[in-house]
Amino acid sequence: MSDPHDPKRLRALEERIAQAKGAQVPKTSKGEEHFSQANMAWRMVIELVAGLGIGFGIGYTLDGVFGTIPIFLLLFVGLGLAAGVKTMMRTANEIQKQQLADADEQNNAGNSAHDERD
Repeated sequence: MSDPHDPKRLRALEERIAQAKGAQVPKTSKGEEHFSQANMAWRMVIELVAGLGIGFGIGYTLDGVFGTIPIFLLLFVGLGLAAGVKTMMRTANEIQKQQLADADEQNNAGNSAHDERD
């Protein structure tokens, strides 16, 4: 009678399970990729508008507290704009790094497949 805990049979079973799970992984479509890029674009717009809004709110409040007219409003709207642009640039760098990593991953996958055929 065969051993119920045969390591070879267990490894073969694990390989079949891994292949079955790999076949079920959905591929990303162009539509999903476009949707992701639209999300990133909206994220960048929201970051800019949030910086402006927070700067406006702080400036308006300080002008009301101190009785000045638009001094703090202009100052903090400018600072909010600068913070929003800085955050947008950071997000753009993240997106660029991600795209470069994805391109490198695709190139490496293509090269390894080519090497296996040689």
